[in-house]
Amino acid sequence: MRIAELGLAVGQSVEIRGWVLSLRKSGGIRFVVVRDGSGQVQMVLREKDVSPEVWEASAGLAQETAIIARGRCRADARAPSGVEIDLDDVQVVGPSGDYPIQPKEHGVDFLLDHRHLWLRSQRQAAIMRVRSRFEQAIRNWLDHEGFIAADTPILTPSACEGTTTLFETTYFEQKAYLSQSGQLYNEALAQALGKVYCFGPAFRAERSKTRRHLIEFWMVEPEMAFTDLDGCLETVEQMLSYAIGQVVERCPDDLRLLGRDPEELAQVRPPFPRISYDEALGILREQGLEIPWGEDFGAPHEAAISERFKLPVFVHRYPTSAKAFYMKPDPERPEVVLSADLLAPEGYGEIVGGGQRIDDYDLLLRRLHEHDLPQEDYDWYLDLRRYGSVPHSGFGLGIERTLAWMLKLEHVRETIPFPRMLYRLRP
Repeated sequence: MRIAELGLAVGQSVEIRGWVLSLRKSGGIRFVVVRDGSGQVQMVLREKDVSPEVWEASAGLAQETAIIARGRCRADARAPSGVEIDLDDVQVVGPSGDYPIQPKEHGVDFLLDHRHLWLRSQRQAAIMRVRSRFEQAIRNWLDHEGFIAADTPILTPSACEGTTTLFETTYFEQKAYLSQSGQLYNEALAQALGKVYCFGPAFRAERSKTRRHLIEFWMVEPEMAFTDLDGCLETVEQMLSYAIGQVVERCPDDLRLLGRDPEELAQVRPPFPRISYDEALGILREQGLEIPWGEDFGAPHEAAISERFKLPVFVHRYPTSAKAFYMKPDPERPEVVLSADLLAPEGYGEIVGGGQRIDDYDLLLRRLHEHDLPQEDYDWYLDLRRYGSVPHSGFGLGIERTLAWMLKLEHVRETIPFPRMLYRLRP
């Protein structure tokens, strides 16, 4: 039985398979705290109730010893889990000695060097459970709304976002690159299936060493045919608020453990505030953070803008020069594009980027030339504008940045099992 289910087994004999967190001795009684990935529970072993062999074996239950424990579950209001187990048998499956991560402060580099073991800690396990629930909720919402899951390539022949942040590799006799985004392929799939999404890793060779950046990260990227910018933003806020609501409902204890009040997250409901790029510049000017019109925002600017809002805020209609070649110009104001970024509150910055794509062949071809991109690499992408082109929109939500905000984490490195950063490739 899983520890999380013990509340349903009060008065019954149970078997728990897990790992020892701690052992405390008091005369003829031993208190063993065990975890199994779903939670932790205290077990009580009394010398008078077990065989000499079991009592002797329990003396060496070091931290992270793997055991199978059997006993009777009883209610205990004082216990964090609400139950305790009176043991009558303990079997050591895998001994553990000199476990490197002790119940004390360790430096971040030490913990990252031992990430394969750090994941066993209560806090890190809670983050992984929330991540799993969040990802599952996103998929459930998209599936319910009629989106088709479609897997896009990891190896690509050309860039999606920018040629300066590509990881190059050899693909037999030609060059290939690790994918920055599945968006371009999603646009083709949307014209086949209507509404699609891909969910997978993305790679950016950015020499950034900040709390917001990972070299390898995960994105969910929906793409929708016959959808304008407003329809895209409505999809963002509906999907995100639903997924957060599922985390609040299913993981309240994990949220509290990580320092986030579930009631705070429960207030993240649509509609989200929307401001234009020009309005965002006005907010920055009021705070003494002026930047020239046409430049994209950096982390300090995004933090300053989001401080004005309790909910995530959309900043829309960025200058054409600040966004990717495929963004559709606003027909009423061609110097800006029909794009939007969603900025998380509390200074966590951009968690979603997206907007309406160019659907005109001649304009897209001109944009490719303006960005000095080889037309032959994008002929297939231009075909989407040759044959039955329609207005279409989409976005990408970064899992790690979104979780960092939801869980009030100092750095995105804790939101992914094995982070890849500028100076870290191991373990």
